[in-house]
Amino acid sequence: MKMNDEMRCRGFVRNLIMIMILVHSRRWISAQEVEDESEFDYIKESEKGPSHWGELKKEWETCKTGKMQSPIDLSSHRVRLVPKLGQLNKHYKPQNATVKNRGHDIELKWGEDAGSLNINGSEFFLRQCHWHSPSEHTINGRRYDLELHMVHERRSENGKVNIAVVGLLFKIGRPDPILNKLSKIIESMVDNEAEKKIGVFDPSEIKLGGKKYYRYIGSLTVPPCTEGVIWTINKKIKTVSRAQVNLLREAVHDHAEKNSRPVQALNKRGIQLYGPKRKE
Repeated sequence: MKMNDEMRCRGFVRNLIMIMILVHSRRWISAQEVEDESEFDYIKESEKGPSHWGELKKEWETCKTGKMQSPIDLSSHRVRLVPKLGQLNKHYKPQNATVKNRGHDIELKWGEDAGSLNINGSEFFLRQCHWHSPSEHTINGRRYDLELHMVHERRSENGKVNIAVVGLLFKIGRPDPILNKLSKIIESMVDNEAEKKIGVFDPSEIKLGGKKYYRYIGSLTVPPCTEGVIWTINKKIKTVSRAQVNLLREAVHDHAEKNSRPVQALNKRGIQLYGPKRKE
């Protein structure tokens, strides 16, 4: 029985990657997040708000018609526990980095190979991370104060890009060490779409915390809302100070102070909860 469970678990992950590859049959560039934030916003009543993203451009149509959209609510009664895969297999390394105010969020990006995340034998290379407040994903209906996305890419031989994102959720409490390091730089970017090189930054300083995590197939949470993204959401809730959340909100444009896309329909997708193997 244990062997059958493990085989089903590994088969599920293989299927995730196959779905991701099939969804990304379009040109690879369509997988990228939109950099020009003036083309959309987060204001509910706005004509450029989340409910209208899929109508603003033909290539953003998936934001409206897609069936595997993100974020979602990670509801306990829809989650299947799979205890065989343990903690994430990641190999990050220090590289030169840049902090950028993209108008709709603050981004920390690496210019060179900053290491990778291994998902079922496939290497996804870390490209950038950015913050959303409040959180985009919810757990049993609860929305947290902040969410960090670590975006990884894997380019296939034909040039298509497949994406895997690690998400970390935060509640108000002790300051986050990473934002402490970046606070003065972010302060200098308030309402200014600047880009500043910060020298070598080690992504392994971003501690994931717990060993349990959710896994599901979804999409980018900004236009073009490309589907086939492998999402990994750490179950452990980290802490961030109120001042740090406020700084991230003050730095971006007014329409993105709360830069979270509403929760999307699950549409019969499976949600897996992975954790370390229990001792017999």
